[in-house]
Amino acid sequence: MSRSLTLCAAVALALLTACSGANGNASNSPREGNQPADTSVKMDSANPFAATAIAAFDEPWAMSFLPDGRLLVSEKRGALKLYDFGSGAAGDVSGVPDVLYGGQGGFGDVVPHPQFADNGMVYISYAEAGDGDTAGGAVARARLVLDESGGGTLEDVEVIWRQVPKVSGRGHYAHRILFGDDGMLWIASGDRQKFDPAQDMTSNMGKILRLNDDGSVPADNPFAGQGEVASQVWSLGHRNPLGIAFDPQGQLWNNEMGPKNGDELNRVERGENYGYPIVSNGEHYDGRPIPNHDTRPEFAAPVITWTPVISPSSMEFYTGDLFPDWRGDAFIGGLSSQALVRVSFDGNRAWESARYSMGNRIRAVRQGPDGALYLLEDGEDGRLLKLTPQG
Repeated sequence: MSRSLTLCAAVALALLTACSGANGNASNSPREGNQPADTSVKMDSANPFAATAIAAFDEPWAMSFLPDGRLLVSEKRGALKLYDFGSGAAGDVSGVPDVLYGGQGGFGDVVPHPQFADNGMVYISYAEAGDGDTAGGAVARARLVLDESGGGTLEDVEVIWRQVPKVSGRGHYAHRILFGDDGMLWIASGDRQKFDPAQDMTSNMGKILRLNDDGSVPADNPFAGQGEVASQVWSLGHRNPLGIAFDPQGQLWNNEMGPKNGDELNRVERGENYGYPIVSNGEHYDGRPIPNHDTRPEFAAPVITWTPVISPSSMEFYTGDLFPDWRGDAFIGGLSSQALVRVSFDGNRAWESARYSMGNRIRAVRQGPDGALYLLEDGEDGRLLKLTPQG
């Protein structure tokens, strides 16, 4: 019989065997289904690292390490897994809210609270059904209660943020979550393929948002005086911002998918407007042009534009010891480019310094506590890859 533990005691569970299963409606019984069927990584032989496929998941979307070294992995259909590197098994975490799966929607991000070891809180994002055919992104927080089988349960689930308004369509949720060193909660909210919300302050779509960890609005937000959802906004004029990260100096950056061409890396500043859909260095998919950024200097321009696109997913700044030459660089997962993109920085300047072909779409990038880089491949049987130095 399992016994419940709060995450205050999570470290004591580091050596327990984890298990694997289905979504929140399933039991936490162990299974052996998380090993990759194919362990070979068909990457470029010139890549300056070795890649090992160590696990496989069903449409993985995001991952985060816990203080005990285990890995939370969200699966797009609605399952949350807890992977144990020691046993090589993945346990089920039940209690995930109902997610709306389809198109780009489903279970999104999973991030532990900065005081996770003390309060046991995790934050998740997902697509949520609305009235009729409408949907929107949501962020919830919950207490993770672990059990002896290597799984757990989300308890006291509380939705603290929603995209406003819910609209039709199944694209551009973004709903990436990030905590800053000051404990503030950041949410990258996509435009839901509706264009105009990115410039509409009655909507929180197409924006980067800054909240307290309970979902309330900090009094010093740039638009706090406007009230309603405008008070949540830190920056606007974004399209589909799937990556958001702080550099080692504390500067916030985001990458986002542009329209046809024009993927972007932006230096995110308080109160700035990044121009979409009024300006972009890409064009609409139907061929209609969009004025370039240099035609409207009042809008903040991207630091990097990619044409052809890389289809950027998540982003992580490297601060570890295994790859000392890469400290301070950012790593961006490439979907259509099937690559890991390395970006270097010098103050406000940034440039692509390398592109490593990985042979599969890369959905997520994380630095592990061991200094290795971990990647999640996109799609069914998406594998967890571990990158370490050659030799």
